[in-house]
Amino acid sequence: MPSLQSLRRKIGAVKNTQKITKAMKMVAAAKLKRAQDRILAARPYAHKMREVLANLSRRVNRASHPLLQKRDGRLVEVLVVTSDRGLCGAFNANILRKATEFLRECEARGINATVSLVGRKSRDYFRRRHWPIRQQWVGVFDRLTYEHGLDIGQDLIEQFTKGAFDELYVIYNEFKSAIQQRVIVEKLFPIEAINEMREPGEPGELTGGSYEYEPDEDELLAALLPKHFQVQAFRVLLESSAAEQGARMAAMDGATRNASELIQKLTLYYNKTRQAAITKELMDIVGGAEALK
Repeated sequence: MPSLQSLRRKIGAVKNTQKITKAMKMVAAAKLKRAQDRILAARPYAHKMREVLANLSRRVNRASHPLLQKRDGRLVEVLVVTSDRGLCGAFNANILRKATEFLRECEARGINATVSLVGRKSRDYFRRRHWPIRQQWVGVFDRLTYEHGLDIGQDLIEQFTKGAFDELYVIYNEFKSAIQQRVIVEKLFPIEAINEMREPGEPGELTGGSYEYEPDEDELLAALLPKHFQVQAFRVLLESSAAEQGARMAAMDGATRNASELIQKLTLYYNKTRQAAITKELMDIVGGAEALK
């Protein structure tokens, strides 16, 4: 039977842990509000830009710009976006599991794959794996700004233009709600035409028509395409940031409730142990008094 002192210490330790998890939940909730506002403001612009570029790409000569050129697809790069910190439930584990499955599928098809990493968790994970790491960004989510998306997007554009890879896929957590995130595998390079992104006959499929350009087509593509990929990179970072805070808030809320239940169980056990100790002492006293008669 454990001593009363050890039980008191255990109850005190659980109460201290509960204070920490409750504070972390409140901090995550405050950060989530800001992150949610940012992604909800940026998402319509990013989605509309993607739709416009996808529509545009089917009407232009894809050989006119390197970011539109389709290659044989034997070189693939995977951008894996995780968090820098833990204590957010299965947020990182789900992404890393999906990334591992995707890379193994590439190997099974004879495709050479490299990885670029955003977040300390993905860096630590792939350091112990055999897939080559081309680039990594750590500490991005401490003070997330558009410059981070600009930096990552520019690096990916340069590498794709140089021919370092034929296709680029990004794996990240999409923010759905404070308690729900969805792991997304999204193809960024090369951009797909809008009819390739939809099923045949689906509403919104375009046929015929043409654009008139002012300025000319090449100048327009040179301005829009890099901007598009930088915006998409920033959107992915915002999605991951909001999803991380939602996952952390939910995880800390669960940990706080589990701590409350554990405190109740330990307190009940402490009272029973204390009662048993008092009963034993009373029995010893009564037994000693009887022996003196």
